[in-house]
Parts: sequence; structure tokens; C-alpha cells
Amino acid sequence: MTALPHTVLCVDDEINVLNALKRLFRKEGYTLLTTSSGADALKLLQENPVHMIISDQRMPEMSGTELMAKIKELYPDVIRIILTGYTDVDTITESINKGHIYKFFLKPWNDQALVLEIRQALEQFDLAQTNKILHQKVIEQNETFRQINDNLEALVKERTHEVEIQNQALALSHAILEDLPVPIIGVSTDLMIVLINKAVHEVDAGIQIGRPVADYISEDNEKKIIEVMASGISQTLSGTPLGPCLRNIDVTPLSGRFSGKGVVLTVKGHEAG
Repeated sequence: MTALPHTVLCVDDEINVLNALKRLFRKEGYTLLTTSSGADALKLLQENPVHMIISDQRMPEMSGTELMAKIKELYPDVIRIILTGYTDVDTITESINKGHIYKFFLKPWNDQALVLEIRQALEQFDLAQTNKILHQKVIEQNETFRQINDNLEALVKERTHEVEIQNQALALSHAILEDLPVPIIGVSTDLMIVLINKAVHEVDAGIQIGRPVADYISEDNEKKIIEVMASGISQTLSGTPLGPCLRNIDVTPLSGRFSGKGVVLTVKGHEAG
């Protein structure tokens, strides 16, 4: 990106000084504004984006340091430079200490030195403005990150709450299943027993989690369980030997995202074998 030209405002009640500054800065490519009074300088600052002001110290109605004090309050980013005579050095030094001006040059000045100092001061102005923009971007990015973090924390809390509810529901479901008065057996897709409740122990068939269901039922009934898993249609295994008795066993396929991945065996009634 090409930098925009700098605008320099020169203030002096002597027209020959303003003309000398115009000639001096002509080759620097600055946009040059000139005026002979502090009041007019303040008006020009309202109307133009000025980067630097160079002012004489001894002017009628408003001195250079008085003008610079006002500019510091209204336009703190503008670089403020005073041109002065030897007799004003103490006044200028006090103004520097108060931060009203950036630097001062004695009249008559050295052209080469003044041009170099002005050039360096404007480079410093550009660097300060760049840092200011970067600092603002950092502040904005930090605010964005803070909002993202706040949203993330809220989302984590919400998800944590949901998980807690789901865990409570799961624990309650396990408790209900465990205490059901009907024997329940869960069988996985590889025909292994993966779940039993307390009532299963009353069947007195030695059924254990992790054992193949084929250890407890016939081959024909095992095939029917496979059919239920494949078709998704429930069946009843009637008169199935289980423990010392014959039982009726309802075979119910799992549904939803667990469809085809297992069945639930509900053991019902019994008669002597």
C-alpha cells in the first residue's frame, strides 16, 4: 500500500518565513498549508487531516506554545514543532517538558538539518499510527476471542448438563432394568450375552454375561434369533428348554441406530420340563 502524502501546517506572522518554508519543503512532496495566526491554524486543523504543525513562537494574540497546548488537547496525534529565537529557549524547554511540543528549532535554522528532522519526525508519526492501528486490531481480536471463549464455555456447560442428564437417565434405566420382575437378556450381533438383570438368576440356567447364547438354547432357536436381527421382526420361541423348565422367550430386535446389532430376550412363564 502506498502511503498518502503528509500534510504540514506552517504558522508564522512573517510572510517571508512562510515563503522560505514553502521553498524548503517543495521537493519533499508534502501537502503544505500556511497561515499567519494561531486562530486560523485551529480552523485549518478542523478542516484538514494535518500530520505536523510548525509554528513560530512569538506571534500576536497567541504564542506558539499556547497554540501547541490547545492542539495537544484537541489533536494529540499531530506532531508539534516550534521555530524560535534564542531568548525563548527557557519557555520552549518548559513546553517540551509538559509534552506540548515534540521539538524546537532556532532561527535562523539549517535547511538540511530541518528537512532531515521533519522527515524523521513524520516517519515516526507513521510508525506510531501503524502501531495504534495494530494495537486496536489486537484489542478487537482479543474481544472476539473472549466472546468465542464465553460462547464455548456456555456450550460446554450446556453439553455437560445434557451429559449429566443423560447419565442420570442411563443410570435410572439400568436400575429399572435391573429390578424388573421379568428376566431380560441382551444379545449382541455376534450372539454373545451382553446384559442380564437380577430376575435372570431366578431362571436357574447359569446364564452369564460374555457367554455365547448358544450355550443355553438350541441351534434352531439360535437361527431364529439371527432371523429376527436381520428382519427386524419379533418372534416368540415357544417351549424353549432353559434351566429346569420350558420357557417362552420373546425375541425383540433393537431399533434406531442399533437396528440389526442385537436383540432383547424376554423370558416369560415356565412349565416343568
